[in-house]
Amino acid sequence: MNARIRFAISVIILGLLMTGPFVITALLIWVGAKTPERALLVELIVPHLSLGATMTTFGFILGLLVIRYLFRQYVQGLLRMAESLRLMLTANRDFRVVPEGPPEVRQLAEATNDLAQQRDGLMDDVDAQIAAAKESVEEEKNRLAALMSELAQAVVVCNLDGRILLYNSRARLQFRALAQGSTAVAGGALIGLGRSIFSILERNQIDHALEVVRQRLHKGAGAAIANFITTARGGQLLRVQLVPVLSERDMSGYVLTVENITRSLEQESRRDQVLQSLTDGSRGSLANIRVAVGNLMDYPDMEAAVRERFVGIIGDEVVRMSQRLDQTMSEFADSLKTRWPLEDVLGIDIIAAAQRRIEEQLELPSKTEEIDEALWLRAESFSLVFSICCLAYRLLEHYRIKELRFRLQPFGKLAYLDIIWSGHAMSSETFYTWETEAMQVGKETSPLSLRDVIDRHGGEVWYEREKAAHRAFFRLVLPVAIPETVADAEIAVDGDVRPEYYDFDLFHFRDQSIDLDRPLADLSYTVFDTETTGLEPAGGDEIIQIGAVRIVNNRMLRQENFDALVDPERLLRPEGVRIHGITDDMVRGQPTIDTVLPAFHDFCADTVLVAHNAAFDMRFLQLKEQRTGVVFSQPVLDTLLLSAVLHANQDSHQLEKIAERLGITIEGRHSALGDAFATSEVFLKMLPLLAQIGIVTLRQALEASQKTYFARVKY
Repeated sequence: MNARIRFAISVIILGLLMTGPFVITALLIWVGAKTPERALLVELIVPHLSLGATMTTFGFILGLLVIRYLFRQYVQGLLRMAESLRLMLTANRDFRVVPEGPPEVRQLAEATNDLAQQRDGLMDDVDAQIAAAKESVEEEKNRLAALMSELAQAVVVCNLDGRILLYNSRARLQFRALAQGSTAVAGGALIGLGRSIFSILERNQIDHALEVVRQRLHKGAGAAIANFITTARGGQLLRVQLVPVLSERDMSGYVLTVENITRSLEQESRRDQVLQSLTDGSRGSLANIRVAVGNLMDYPDMEAAVRERFVGIIGDEVVRMSQRLDQTMSEFADSLKTRWPLEDVLGIDIIAAAQRRIEEQLELPSKTEEIDEALWLRAESFSLVFSICCLAYRLLEHYRIKELRFRLQPFGKLAYLDIIWSGHAMSSETFYTWETEAMQVGKETSPLSLRDVIDRHGGEVWYEREKAAHRAFFRLVLPVAIPETVADAEIAVDGDVRPEYYDFDLFHFRDQSIDLDRPLADLSYTVFDTETTGLEPAGGDEIIQIGAVRIVNNRMLRQENFDALVDPERLLRPEGVRIHGITDDMVRGQPTIDTVLPAFHDFCADTVLVAHNAAFDMRFLQLKEQRTGVVFSQPVLDTLLLSAVLHANQDSHQLEKIAERLGITIEGRHSALGDAFATSEVFLKMLPLLAQIGIVTLRQALEASQKTYFARVKY
């Protein structure tokens, strides 16, 4: 029996106690009285019935207020205390009961807080012992994560169902680069913990590779490895190596190393074409030369005009072969240059490496000025440092400079790296010679020229003078890059440096499908939030941002998130801009909802949707179904409704209040991704609380949510 029913019963009992004795007494008197007495009673009582009814009503209202006060102070106060106790026991150890109400309830609250304090002391001791016992295991996990993140190859570990258990940064970047169309929005890639590798690679080829590995294991082969080449969604060719993960000779999963070989195959094909062209063209020229030479030898007394004709044929064919060889060598050299790997490096690191080599090998002092230490370059560090040292060597050799200075500044998407010296000016012809000749630093030489290195970087180089300062400098113009690791670090709100790219508990998961009768703890979730132009979905307001994060195996994966601005194709409302901070300039030119919504649908495939006040966000998505053809048919859980289920006696179910009760700090409020992070933490704290009251399956959570008052709200 819930509190409301008990309150109603108390009110009924109060009414009966106030009116029952009077009514029963009147009936007994009426039954025992004779007719004249009854007439006399009516004559005496009827004129005073209004006063009696008024007094009775007044007494009833007074009694009702007293019952209501006692009910709120004792019954509801104790219910709130019970909810607070559940919070302290599960979701928020630091939460404390507020001593309020009558003295007896306040004393109970104070005693409860004292017990909680003692409990926390005992739990701290237990946690310290557990942490000490787990320290070595955590150290091994961290070492594994560090090693995986540093590998140059893309590595993915899967269980036998093809669910991804581990992947490194290189795999994440590679599959993100392979993403095509809507999947590429907001960096969305289909790789992620708990996702199926078959959404990226062909299932038939992996199954065949697994069968090959099983046969080799059965035969006791030493190297049970399978290799195959497959095609990604965008048409790129991937070379894949499959290695089994063994547990007592039984295969429990497999490791995939993936390499994109599209460019190398294109280069090999181009090289083959060049060689084929050289072979075919040279064959004809050699045949003509052979015929001409044979005629000259067979007919030594031929006329001079005929002899000159044959000599001319030989000369023309030799020229054609020479041109063809030059063209072939040029194309082959270009092919070699394109094989240089460009990487993201800090500009200050390039300068520091060049300074060390110049000071050690050339004994030339160097300094820096106006250096942007946060500037990243897209460069091949070895060739670039060698080029700088080559210029320093030639300056020292020809002009005997005393000191070299470096300057590094951004200029839009480019960076200016200046090599500065004081002293003699140089001619344009000298600079052109230095630019095109093979590079040299002391006895160390390179077949490449400075122009080769600059062209490979897609940059430029020139010579300038600062006449006022009596200085000159070489300016190297290089592309700017923002490393993926930096961008990822900015995503993480809590600053956790260990990537959430692995979860070996998923080895035991064999089914990730959405079933209403599956336990909540076994499901995967996509927690999302939207920012909009206003609060009226049916009144023309539009989505301007979608943010989402995934929960797999009861872990929020901050790095597996979706964050996209949307061009609403209309002006934003000033009152909305003050809340979310998104301006017209920020959304203008961004992808429209026709592009973003399919990408978000791919991101949250095979997961349960979770949002706070989900009816609002889902209404916006539903209104776009006809336009985009995208339908979100999976179940939806609402943390607002779940809060009403768990904390029915609390005054507020706003996200901030719920987070405060659960001991969660919200950062990035009123940004879609920030609110998605906060809602995820709230939802994870709610799961054990729901289990305490018997709500353990998805069906039970949905049914309980629909019974709350807030479930009636429609948009």
